[in-house]
Amino acid sequence: MTVTLQQSTTSAVLDARRAHNEKLARKADQTRATWFPLALMAVLVALPLLQFTGNYNYVLHMVLFTASYVAMASGWNILGGFAGYISLGHAVFFAIGGYFSGMILARLGISTIITAPLAGLVAAAVGYVIGMITLKVRGPSFIISSIALLMIARILFDNWEFVGGANGVTLPVTSLPVLWAKVPYYYAMLAIAAFSVWASYRIKHSKFGLGLRAISKDEIKAESAGIDTRFYKVMAFTLSAFFVGMAGAVWGEYLTYLRPNIFLIMPIAVNLVLMSILGGKGTVAGPVIGAVLIVILNELFVATMGASELNILGTGLVMAVGLIFFPLGLVGTLARRGRLPRVLNWD
Repeated sequence: MTVTLQQSTTSAVLDARRAHNEKLARKADQTRATWFPLALMAVLVALPLLQFTGNYNYVLHMVLFTASYVAMASGWNILGGFAGYISLGHAVFFAIGGYFSGMILARLGISTIITAPLAGLVAAAVGYVIGMITLKVRGPSFIISSIALLMIARILFDNWEFVGGANGVTLPVTSLPVLWAKVPYYYAMLAIAAFSVWASYRIKHSKFGLGLRAISKDEIKAESAGIDTRFYKVMAFTLSAFFVGMAGAVWGEYLTYLRPNIFLIMPIAVNLVLMSILGGKGTVAGPVIGAVLIVILNELFVATMGASELNILGTGLVMAVGLIFFPLGLVGTLARRGRLPRVLNWD
């Protein structure tokens, strides 16, 4: 009798908890504007049609450039935002993706748009191996190890004659007219960016994502709760490398040449961190908003101050002021204050 009573009480508690969770989910759906990313994608897909009315290559380039950073920042956010492990070495996977697909294009003539997923898998495989080694340490030690990874890769690629060393490799130029030459890469990068954001959303709302966020909050408690933190961290590193590698593959052919000083530079790695932090580290929309803001700021200050250190100073000052008022990033702070517009609530 007592056992039956306990079972019915437990069942009632579970039913009440399930009903409460469903109520919270419905409330969240009411404040989430999932239509906005879809509408934005529809506009961006139609954007190249402007070429029929004139030359909008600059606009296509800026969208393509921003999309590349959206893909990479969203990928980086899986490790740096969800799991809380700040990496300054992800430019290595950008280079791996670019060089892998670029060399196939140079030797076999197969477009990087076709081999980009394979390049992402190669970058992920390398990321898995590196993650198994570097994720044995935490905090500042991990950050230093990621910087060391970037420096080692730069030395390796500078002296690797098969890939052209420091001089790099020139890639075949597309035969399309100038007016339409950017369009294939535009759509490829847009697809990679959309896939990265979608995957970020799915990961955050999965059991795996819940484990990553537990690690970010308190790794020791997460271990005590039975989470295999080593596996979770390595998989987060692997997935983040995959998306960065795909973006690097398409970017290499778009530029028509590969050089270490294009891929393996600290500003790329730093930008991924800054974009995620400025937009809202650990959110889905944050890296997207951060990428758009930083690209716009950089372009604005270069146009007004010239290609000098002054534009970097201007961007840095705006970011510093922004983070004073939005310490959790734009999306994170507004969400905490209950003032996040629906169009930015993708989580």
